[in-house]
Amino acid sequence: MRQNVGSGSPWESEVGYSRAVRVGGLVHVAGTTATRDGVAQAPGDPYGQARVALEIIAAALTECGASLSDVVRTRIYVTDIAHWAEVGRAHGEVFGDVRPAATMVQVAALISPDLLVEIEADAVVAGTDATGRDVTGPDVTRP
Repeated sequence: MRQNVGSGSPWESEVGYSRAVRVGGLVHVAGTTATRDGVAQAPGDPYGQARVALEIIAAALTECGASLSDVVRTRIYVTDIAHWAEVGRAHGEVFGDVRPAATMVQVAALISPDLLVEIEADAVVAGTDATGRDVTGPDVTRP
């Protein structure tokens, strides 16, 4: 079963994407910037933008029946790698002991010059396999 989650952005239908997609126990959250109601948040502040993007990601995960503790991988795109420590601090504060596999790379630009950070996230919902089947029950066989 597939669940598409939208953010209400007019670009979703025009570009053909969803904020997040859940298929079985897997959740993929699209590249997320610090944009609310079409306005870039925390202008000039890479830490603040990372925090806002991660808040938006957390909301999308919740809508998919997942949480930040289910995240196994993030991809972080920054327009200036010199901001790695500020963005990394925000990531570390949000994920704490979850510690997903993470990649951070510099890109030439994001969709708006006001945006400094974009983050993607992949999650595996605890207690399910890739088809969404419960793998915690007593009928589960382990090798």
